[in-house]
Amino acid sequence: MKKYEAVFILDPRKVDDEGKAFAGQFEQLINGWGGTMVENVAMGRKTFAREIKKRKAGYYFDFVFEVDPAKEAMLRDEFRLDERVLRFLSIVYDRPEHVRSKLAIPETAPMAPAAPAAADAE
Repeated sequence: MKKYEAVFILDPRKVDDEGKAFAGQFEQLINGWGGTMVENVAMGRKTFAREIKKRKAGYYFDFVFEVDPAKEAMLRDEFRLDERVLRFLSIVYDRPEHVRSKLAIPETAPMAPAAPAAADAE
């Protein structure tokens, strides 16, 4: 199983209860596929910089979950045509070990103080 993060923007006109039912449905879907929910964050209603499908705001949800990669592809198909969803993004949450080591900041010796600036020569 792989760990994924999915961010949804929901249409405020199509959802009641600020999307809590949608979050419950998403969690049931993941659990039904044999996956596990790691984190479920309701980020609230936010105003868009530009309209999306003639909407000026939407409810944001961030889910972190573990599921089989084939099921993640099914997840995209499941919500692609859902009229409650304005936008949807799903990415792999884990980074490979070799990427983590490249991102680590190496320890360095403390820097020596800078030399005072020399007087301007004429």
